[in-house]
Amino acid sequence: MRAGWEVKRLGDVCEIVNGGTPKTGVPEYWDGKHLWITPAEMGKRQSPFVDDTERKITDLGLRNSSASMLPAYSVILSSRAPIGHLVINTDPMATNQGCKGLIPTSNLNFKFLYYYCVSIVDLLNSLGAGATFKELSGSKLKEVVIPLPSFPEQQRIVAILDEAFEGIATAKANAEKNLKNARALFDSHLNSVFSQRGEGWEEKSIEQICSKITDGEHIRPKMVVRGVPFLSAKNVLDDNVFFTDSLFVSEVDAAKFRKRCNPEQGDILIVSRGATVGRTCVVNTRKIFCLLGSVILLKVGANYSSHFVAYALKSPAIRNQLMTVSEAAAQPAIYLRDIKPLWIGCPSLTEQKKIVEQLDFLRAETQPLESIYQKKITALDVLKKSILHKAFSGEL
Repeated sequence: MRAGWEVKRLGDVCEIVNGGTPKTGVPEYWDGKHLWITPAEMGKRQSPFVDDTERKITDLGLRNSSASMLPAYSVILSSRAPIGHLVINTDPMATNQGCKGLIPTSNLNFKFLYYYCVSIVDLLNSLGAGATFKELSGSKLKEVVIPLPSFPEQQRIVAILDEAFEGIATAKANAEKNLKNARALFDSHLNSVFSQRGEGWEEKSIEQICSKITDGEHIRPKMVVRGVPFLSAKNVLDDNVFFTDSLFVSEVDAAKFRKRCNPEQGDILIVSRGATVGRTCVVNTRKIFCLLGSVILLKVGANYSSHFVAYALKSPAIRNQLMTVSEAAAQPAIYLRDIKPLWIGCPSLTEQKKIVEQLDFLRAETQPLESIYQKKITALDVLKKSILHKAFSGEL
C-alpha cells in the first residue's frame, strides 16, 4: 500500500443500512413510486448502475416495513442468497432484507467503494454465517477494512479501472459471442439431423428404447476414505464422467446399490438436479462406480446406439422439452416420469452409427474453437481480478 494511504473500517466511512419487505399480501403496500430491489434482480444486471426496479413500494409500504430509502449513488450489496451481487443506484432506492446499503461519506468515492467491494467478494462470502444459507451481518460488514487514499487519488484509480474494465467488457462480449457461434454451429447441425428425418425413421419413446431407466441412491449412504467411487451431478460432464474429488462407499454398500442402478460403459447419464440439470453423457469408462439420486441412468436396447440416443437427448427440441419440465418444478429437476414418454426418431442401427460418426467429426472440429474462446473468457476474468488487486494495493 502506498505511503499516505489510510486503512479504515467500512463502518467508519459508510453508513450501512438494512433492507426490508412490506407484507406481500397487502396490495396497498405495492405498485407505488419507490424503487425497491432484491438480490435476484441484482444478479440479472449487466451494468453496475440501476435506475429502475421490477417492483416498487408505496409510502405506506415503506412506513410499515423495515425498508429504508438509500440516497442516489449508494452501493448496494446482496448479503444473502447469494452474498456478493453489487449495484449502484442512480436514484433513491429501497431494498429487501437480503441486501445491505452502503452510503459513503464525503471522503469516499462511491465508485471506488463499489470496485473495492467487487475485489473482496470472496472475503465477504467467507464472513457469511448460517445453517440454511449464509448471510453477511451488518456488524461483520462494518469491521471489513478498506484502504483509503486521498479523494483525488480515488478518482484517478476509478478512471483507470473504468477504462480497463470497459476494454475487458468489450473483449469478453466478443469472446462470448464467438463461443456462442461455435456452439450454435454444432447445435444447428444436430437439430437438422433430428428434425429432418430420412425414410425409414420410426418414432420411439425412451421407455421403448431402453431396457432400464432408473436413478441413483436417494439417501446419502455412509462415506468411507477408500472404496467404490460414489458420483453425483457434479461428476457428469458432456463427454464422460470424471472421478476427481469423488466420494467413496464401501464395496458392500456398492454391491447393494448396483443391484438397482449399475452404470456401465455405454450407458447414458442425465443430470436430474442442480445447476447442470439436463446435462447428458455416455459413460466411457469400465471403472466400477455408483450414483447419487441426482443422476438418471439409461441402458439402451440392443437395436439402438447409446451415442445416437444421447445426441437425440442433446438436440435442441428434446432438450427444450426437458428444461421446460425442469423449470416447471419448484426446484429445477427432471424425474423418471419425465424421461420415459419422450419421443425420438430412430433409423436403423446402421444408419444410427453413421449419424454418430458424422456428429462426432463435427464435434471434434468445433470443440477446439469453444475451448479457445472459453479460455479467453477465463483469462479476462483473471485479468480483471489482477487489476483490482493492483488498484487496492497501490500499484496503479
